[in-house]
Amino acid sequence: MTRLAELDTPDSQPKSDRLTLDVTIPVFNEEVDLAPCVRRLHDHLERRFPYQFQITIADNASTDSTPLVAARLSRELPGVRHVRLEQKGRGRALSAVWLASEADVLAYMDVDLSTDLNALLPLVAPLISGHSDVAIGSRLSRHSRVVRGTKRELISRCYNLILRGTLLTRFSDAQCGFKAVRAEVARKLLPLVQDTGWFFDTELLVLAERSGLRIHEVPVDWVDDPDSRVDIISTAVADLRGVARLGRALATGALPLAEIRLQFGRQPLVTPGAPGVAPGLLRQLVRFGAVGVISTLAYLLLFWFGLGPLGSQLANLVALLLTALANTAVNRRFTFGITGQAHAGRHQAQGLAVFGLGLALTSGALGLLHAINPMPHPGLELTVLVLANLAATVLRFVLLRGWVFKGDARSHAA
Repeated sequence: MTRLAELDTPDSQPKSDRLTLDVTIPVFNEEVDLAPCVRRLHDHLERRFPYQFQITIADNASTDSTPLVAARLSRELPGVRHVRLEQKGRGRALSAVWLASEADVLAYMDVDLSTDLNALLPLVAPLISGHSDVAIGSRLSRHSRVVRGTKRELISRCYNLILRGTLLTRFSDAQCGFKAVRAEVARKLLPLVQDTGWFFDTELLVLAERSGLRIHEVPVDWVDDPDSRVDIISTAVADLRGVARLGRALATGALPLAEIRLQFGRQPLVTPGAPGVAPGLLRQLVRFGAVGVISTLAYLLLFWFGLGPLGSQLANLVALLLTALANTAVNRRFTFGITGQAHAGRHQAQGLAVFGLGLALTSGALGLLHAINPMPHPGLELTVLVLANLAATVLRFVLLRGWVFKGDARSHAA
């Protein structure tokens, strides 16, 4: 009987002595929800998980009685431990706990247990068997059952579309608080993850995917926590900054992902003798258009979030700059078929020059609008900027193809 077959009937299997799974619950001021959450999870694992497990409560700088509750749980329940960190940050807590754990598979879930626990075993089974390297719960799978508000649903889908357009990700849900990773993979990737907050998940997944590691997705039943204290706007802005930083690092070759690929034996599959050529003009136009749509959505979100605190001109500058950096990196690889890091720095510098022209075009349009109407409605500002961005997009394609990437991509007619 195979390991996966054994996992289908967990109640009938004896547990081994080896610590297989460490489930981390990062918490900050969760004195009310912590005890029922941990007890429910512990009971589920005792009954349904056929291997040795550990539950780690990662308290990151709580100021209420959360540490006392965690300490009591660690005394009362076997296999439960409590780790106290003096600095806030979910990513910081997960990284510290995971790097110190002796388990083979490392997982985490949010304290509200929004995800049905019946998905835990399917989540970690491919990691235990060695088939996959990272596993995520997905609320965006067509087989998932999700209950949450329209605003959260829209933001989640827009964010994942931005990731697909800017960082060329293939996983469906970066933000679900229900993930797992093999310990040996975590030890290689975590030192490269810079974010210590909510972008931690996305950064880890992107690095894993770019390293050629296999990401397993599990559809989940998920019910939104109505008492969630996450600041959606500030988290979204921080995530978009993380996307820009990570995109820049990937574009400049600052991360040793090729070495990780080699260590895990995950070099790209290449057909012997197949020449590397860039897509033809028709495919370039289609791909450039797809990237442009995603970039425009990202730009509009950045502009809208920054409109209040920054003002329209500065919000336009910041939004256009962040999307320009990501847009150049994505078009370099996806649209014009340029791989490797040769000339990546020059491409980004020339891309910024193209950005300057786009900024002049959009800022000029915005200035003209304000000259005609000193107090325009925000919706009118967005309309003018969308039209100006369309014109800038056409100019951008011409310059990218005829100047920035000319000679580096071996293009051919479609």
